[in-house]
Amino acid sequence: MLLMGIETSCDETAVAIVADDRRILSNRILSQLYEHRPYGGVVPEIAARSHLQHLPGIIRSGLENAGVKFSDLDGVAATAGPGLIGGVMIGLMAAKSIALVHELPFIAINHMEAHALTPRLTNNIAFPYLALLVSGGHSLFVAVAGPNQHTIYGTTIDDAIGEAFDKTAAFLGLPYPGGPSIENIASEGDPLIYQLPRPMRGRPNCDFSFSGLKTAVRRLTEKPDTDLDAPATVANIAASFQLAAADVVSDRTINAIRRFKADYPDGNTLVAAGGVASNLTLRDSLQETAAKAGLQFVAPPPALCTDNGAMVAWAGIEHLNVGLQDTFAFAPRPRWPLDELVVKGQG
Repeated sequence: MLLMGIETSCDETAVAIVADDRRILSNRILSQLYEHRPYGGVVPEIAARSHLQHLPGIIRSGLENAGVKFSDLDGVAATAGPGLIGGVMIGLMAAKSIALVHELPFIAINHMEAHALTPRLTNNIAFPYLALLVSGGHSLFVAVAGPNQHTIYGTTIDDAIGEAFDKTAAFLGLPYPGGPSIENIASEGDPLIYQLPRPMRGRPNCDFSFSGLKTAVRRLTEKPDTDLDAPATVANIAASFQLAAADVVSDRTINAIRRFKADYPDGNTLVAAGGVASNLTLRDSLQETAAKAGLQFVAPPPALCTDNGAMVAWAGIEHLNVGLQDTFAFAPRPRWPLDELVVKGQG
């Protein structure tokens, strides 16, 4: 089985061709990084215009790189939400058009489910597993029992972790996107120089909060004696922030693992996915936390943590394997909580 996956929910225009034996035949990604960098974040109108301009060419090159034609495909999957509505609409309409013209199954994919299922593409892990999904717009724990079978254990009550990374980078005068900038310079700093707060640590639930940590960094950078012109100061603040964020995630993960093991005693895997999951400090912390709980830890390669078409194509394969597909009436959804995904006959 061969599926095309189209991802246009934010600032990457991505198309991939993936086989059901987990081969990625092509994975084309066009980043809009330089278009949005002057604004310090993603501008929805710019993102949508770029998707509209570049998606047809990315689709063509994706097919050419894979050495296949539309007639070789067994279906087309596209991100249908959550995300920036303009971009989501463009990718969704392109997928519907291809499926309609070539009489192929069409599958509407939840962006966060695609991230959650990626470790089954890269590592062939079994259901159920506990997934930590961390990105610029999301921070949540979800038990993944199968396609469209998800239970959310906790989410952020304010800012997502990726948002905190981006804002911290901006406070320090580092370039967008903030995650890679913070990680790069933090490697040169001492994470113990500044004692930053660990919001929600010790609380009995699985929720996150990063607003207080972000505010603490802002206040630190505004102090008269904080010299942001000194590279060592910037590196030390970045390292201290990164360690605090990792400590928060580790603490929250301990609670999520307890709940997961109560629900699924035979579950043995902790997964991290989403753009922030490419952070090596965070990965090391999660690896240690999982090991102490007797779980294996799995994270996709960094290139498959950020938004890409391969994860969408694979999610489409997972859906088709259990007999799930969608009609052309499926509407784009700027908001689409994972716990609203239910297999027919469930509940």
